[in-house]
Amino acid sequence: MDSERVWWAGYPAGVGREAQPFPFDNLGQLVRKAAERYGDRKAETLVLPNGMEASLSFKEIDQFSEAFAAYLRHGLRLEVGTRVAILLPNCLAFPICAFGALKAGCVVVNTNPLYTPRELELQLQDSGAEVLVVLDHFGDKVAAVVSKTAVKTIVVTGIADFFPLLSRILIKAKLKLSGAVPALGLPFTRLSHALHQGALYRAKEHLLPDSIQPPAPGRDSLALLQYTGGTTGTSKGAMLSHGNLLANLEQIAEITKVYLTYGEETVLTVLPMYHVIAFTINLFFAFHSGSHSILVPNPRPLKNLRAAFKNHEMTWMTAVNTLLKALPDEAWFRPEMTRRMLGAFAGGMRTHPAVLQRWEEVTGCLVIEGFGLSETSPLVTYNAAVRDGSRLRRTMRQVGGVGLPLPGTDLRIVDEAGQAVQPGEHGEILVRGPQVMQGYWNQPGETARALQDGWLRTGDIGCLDAEGYLDITDRKKDMIIVSGFNVFPNEVEACIALHPDVADVAVVGIPSEDTGEAVRAFVVLHKELSVEEIRAHCRGLLANYKVPTSFRFLAEIPKNAVGKALRRELRLPAASEG
Repeated sequence: MDSERVWWAGYPAGVGREAQPFPFDNLGQLVRKAAERYGDRKAETLVLPNGMEASLSFKEIDQFSEAFAAYLRHGLRLEVGTRVAILLPNCLAFPICAFGALKAGCVVVNTNPLYTPRELELQLQDSGAEVLVVLDHFGDKVAAVVSKTAVKTIVVTGIADFFPLLSRILIKAKLKLSGAVPALGLPFTRLSHALHQGALYRAKEHLLPDSIQPPAPGRDSLALLQYTGGTTGTSKGAMLSHGNLLANLEQIAEITKVYLTYGEETVLTVLPMYHVIAFTINLFFAFHSGSHSILVPNPRPLKNLRAAFKNHEMTWMTAVNTLLKALPDEAWFRPEMTRRMLGAFAGGMRTHPAVLQRWEEVTGCLVIEGFGLSETSPLVTYNAAVRDGSRLRRTMRQVGGVGLPLPGTDLRIVDEAGQAVQPGEHGEILVRGPQVMQGYWNQPGETARALQDGWLRTGDIGCLDAEGYLDITDRKKDMIIVSGFNVFPNEVEACIALHPDVADVAVVGIPSEDTGEAVRAFVVLHKELSVEEIRAHCRGLLANYKVPTSFRFLAEIPKNAVGKALRRELRLPAASEG
């Protein structure tokens, strides 16, 4: 038995040692083929909290994305490999712009709309993005930073784009009265104009078929910069190729083919598509499988999901612990709203056993957990299930682990010396497979530390049992996961330390019933300062989910001999205190 391969036991019928490869060299070909297959069927439907909707078909998404690709190629004359940053919530423009950028041979840079101007500036500078696609709601944020970056072109879209005319007029009027759309104050191109120009370029391409075209991306071509963190706390761009993402899609297709019916499913897309889970599964896999994706632009407050559940019968969804815990407690939520739902695919953070049990008791809908990282496109392991009538049934063990590795994926558990440990022993999780990233953007040192001898060092601590099931027990990294979002203590500490009355600071994660983990800051002061004053300072520099929810004042931060804060000494009493 090969100790490095752990995929023999527990696989449902139809799942083999390797995933069936797709006949595609790049993601653009996958999009075009799905559009041919599903044509005029609805691909994406945006549902606003008031119940207003707009939909685009597979054919329309493909055509609009081809037009956007032509605009990038010919209108902006972008070279292959140019970075295109997308600063959008879940909306109809997202698939158009992401697919179009990839078809043009550009590299997508997923950018979080919750970023503060400072955070946005750092990511744009690091990626070197030359094009920024942004929702008009975030115009003031963009105006504050673009001049400090390599961005040359700003493409602006609105939430009302692609709605029927009357609805578009009503939505725009309401947004104008509420003052929700600030003036950008910089030159920009409307997405509608870019698509119109791109359609003209596409027509010229058809009239002049012998014109020189840039080479199509191959499987080794860079497709995505997905920003993540690491042991240093600095944000790094995980370089995911077309082949990395296609491999993960092939693996997902292999493990879901025993229960998903292509062209007949409806998926709730509430996780943001700039998050790697939704980018791979809700955007690309849903499109490939012909699933009708129901887009919710902002799930906060949760009543924003009411219209989506009321108007559509979802058959699957992606979720995180926070959503699964809170949704059954909503006054408007009814178990019958999930009567056709096969399963909820949970990731981003561990699902608490009590949350999983209650969700399944209330809804009758199975929660399927997995393990993944931005560096692995993202999925590494899964808990398998098979279809049993209108529901899914587990074929692996119940709650308590994250399952077996995907087809074609190897796992190892190693000690501090890098030696493999015995089954049941704990150590760092190493991953090898076709979905593992190429490296970190412009960070060869970090790449060398993460990728060693073909293995990705995840920084996560876990164990494999004798049958090859993986359980996650701890994280080697100090990263904190708040509702599925990564928070890096060094970054939060650096922001708090900017306050002139702060002498020293250390940040740790503590358990939270609501968000999985919460951020706690330990602060040493020069002079008296209130919690609200520090929190207000943080809110000006950090996205809300990064702002500490609790503070503790100390006379001194415990440190080691070289002056590094001993976060573990702070974390243990903090966790017990709550």
